[in-house]
Amino acid sequence: MIIGEAGQAAQALWGDAFENSAPVYGGGGQGGQFKMDPEELNAVIGQWEDVLDKIVDDGSKINSLRFGTGLAPGQDPVSGSYASTTGESIAALQRQNDSMRKYAQEYIKKLKEAQSKTVVTDQDLSSTFKV
Repeated sequence: MIIGEAGQAAQALWGDAFENSAPVYGGGGQGGQFKMDPEELNAVIGQWEDVLDKIVDDGSKINSLRFGTGLAPGQDPVSGSYASTTGESIAALQRQNDSMRKYAQEYIKKLKEAQSKTVVTDQDLSSTFKV
């Protein structure tokens, strides 16, 4: 639902962003709970593992940039300042990548913990009904 002139302008520029949106997993919980069936959870874990692989790959590329630079294009102060600023930017990019990697690793860990608790709970409940 588009509201107001700004929304209409955005829709005219980008189209309906929600028309072909990606699937939304889980939801439906009450009181801050999140519900997801085992297949959905496996799919989400796989997606996060793919994202983590890309983050790690980017980190390797960033790391090679850190050690591949350092020489100023010239001997003048401006060139030295350029090299220094480039190094600082690459270091900031590396810190951001490290932060994203840690976040993804922790999130995957939590998803897998939830998955293992779900499996144990399901097994316990199924044994209740066995004769």
